[in-house]
Amino acid sequence: QVFYDRIRDMATIPASERERGKVLVLFDVDGTLTPARKGISDAMLSTLAALRTKVVIGTVGGSDMDKQMEQLGSDVLTNFDYCFAENGLVAYKNGELIAKQSLSAHLGDDVLKRLINFMLGYMSKIDNIPVKRGTFIEFRNGMLNVSPVGRNCSQEERDAFEKFDLEHNIRSDFVSALKKEFSDLDLTYSIGGQISFDVFPNGWDKTYALKHVESEGFEEVHFFGDKTHEGGNDFEIFSDPRTIGHHVGSPEDTIRILGELFLS
Repeated sequence: QVFYDRIRDMATIPASERERGKVLVLFDVDGTLTPARKGISDAMLSTLAALRTKVVIGTVGGSDMDKQMEQLGSDVLTNFDYCFAENGLVAYKNGELIAKQSLSAHLGDDVLKRLINFMLGYMSKIDNIPVKRGTFIEFRNGMLNVSPVGRNCSQEERDAFEKFDLEHNIRSDFVSALKKEFSDLDLTYSIGGQISFDVFPNGWDKTYALKHVESEGFEEVHFFGDKTHEGGNDFEIFSDPRTIGHHVGSPEDTIRILGELFLS
């Protein structure tokens, strides 16, 4: 803890005075900085604090800011130079809110009701999953998060659904049905995490976060993520020509690659 505190204090130096201050390193949260929906480890905190003495760092999560705080700590806004929640639709720089976008204003309530009614009807007919709990649709500033098992499930139930979904394609079949039903809408469907998928307007994927840093003069923008396959919620930003993408299989992978690239 003493080492971490010392390194964190060093990281408060301005980006312009850091060793590679023109390099930005962005991170997905679940599966990249932390295990899915779990807290960050001391080893990761120390690695990030050391990294921040050399480069500029930021998060790009699909969840809202409250969930980032749950997983990364209540001081996440001071431990990272940038924090992008909901794919960057809610954006912080140096601890200050700099932008916020609204799904309801963009789509309108009539379209949202049509979407939500169809989703609830579809999920009412899914009978073969092991359990159903609560909070099947979470309305966020910039997206709908849809969970056939329900976000109120326990960690054990999350793990069971993830395994079941891999075998029975519950989420991917649901997404296919939505694409067919709402072909008139310009929407993206992005499967991420263990139990859910996100629905948002085209272009509101994680590349949206890049809008907030385009004018900052970075010479390199790196992105670390685990769901980098097509259809995964890291795919667009991972494969974007403006970023240097790094696929990871776990937080331990992230620490290893950061050591090789920046901390050796």
